[in-house]
Amino acid sequence: MRFVALSWLGCLALGATAGFASSASAEEDIYSMPERSEGSAVSGNVRRGRRARDAGRWVEARAAYAAAFEATDPASSTERERAEIAGELGLCELALKQYRDAAEHLAWSLEQRDALPLQLQLRFEAGQRKAAPHVGTLYLSVDPPDAEVLVDGKPVSAPARTYRLFLEPGQHMVRARLAGHEEAFASFDAQAGKPTTISLQVPRAVTQAAVPPKNAATVTWEPKRSARGAQASSVAPSPTASKLRIAGAVLAGATMAAGGGFLTWSAYTEDELHDRATALRNADREADRCSRPNAPRACSELRDLQEQRDLLEQVGWVSLATGGAVGALTLVSLFVSRTSSPGDGVRVVPTASGQHAGLIMVGAW
Repeated sequence: MRFVALSWLGCLALGATAGFASSASAEEDIYSMPERSEGSAVSGNVRRGRRARDAGRWVEARAAYAAAFEATDPASSTERERAEIAGELGLCELALKQYRDAAEHLAWSLEQRDALPLQLQLRFEAGQRKAAPHVGTLYLSVDPPDAEVLVDGKPVSAPARTYRLFLEPGQHMVRARLAGHEEAFASFDAQAGKPTTISLQVPRAVTQAAVPPKNAATVTWEPKRSARGAQASSVAPSPTASKLRIAGAVLAGATMAAGGGFLTWSAYTEDELHDRATALRNADREADRCSRPNAPRACSELRDLQEQRDLLEQVGWVSLATGGAVGALTLVSLFVSRTSSPGDGVRVVPTASGQHAGLIMVGAW
């Protein structure tokens, strides 16, 4: 009888231990992504990176997550897996004070924020806020959009109309080139924690006139002379043009100021979102509560606040870019008026889409 009792107690203790171990394993990492095949290079590197991260071995963790990120393939991995690996890689780089790489990978991950759970979004956004004060951000627009872009002589990602690039503070050179066009370039000083907006127009190359054959008759054209016999070389600025330049300068300043206000509002909304999410996690230990059908009302409020933050941020950057473009066009028109002739023409065409807005200046001067 005593043996039976001892055996029963032993079974109960073993069951409690197994249950505790299972619970601890389930809560070991609420951010871990679902693994695929055991032999996958991606899942193997992710496991190594996770163990090294939990042990505080950041160099090893960064190398493992970087190998996993390089091995990801859209054909065999999900959008969430790629976004999560990029975010974890950025957090490892942040711990190693590799701020530019951290900002780049965290921003890439958050571009797929809809595929990430709310907890991961908040972790990666907090990391991005820590990296942002240490790097300069370049917002670059290029026309035509298929031009190749190089920063400090190194090509960037595939051609696009707009870019967001993270750079180390200091002087940089950005160039855009395209076959059959002249090269456009700009030099700028990237300042830590501050954005820089640049628009590059890649003009078509001017074709050289054919050289006339020998003994061919040459026709010369003499420009018209003024009453005093001097060639008319410039056009006096009109009062209307001056008023338009003043209006352009005022509009550019107001638009950029409005953009700064929207970004400041977005930052306050970001802090409020972080505080509410922290309070929700402290009040409810179930990590996936917000993904369940009976999610508390606070979860929907968090999502609404997040959408408000994203909208404010997007409107702020669009306002800054538009103000910068208007200011640049106003400055260019000042130089154009001093050198252009009456036959020259310049058209300013506004462009807008779901992801960007701006102005395109077309003409010759």
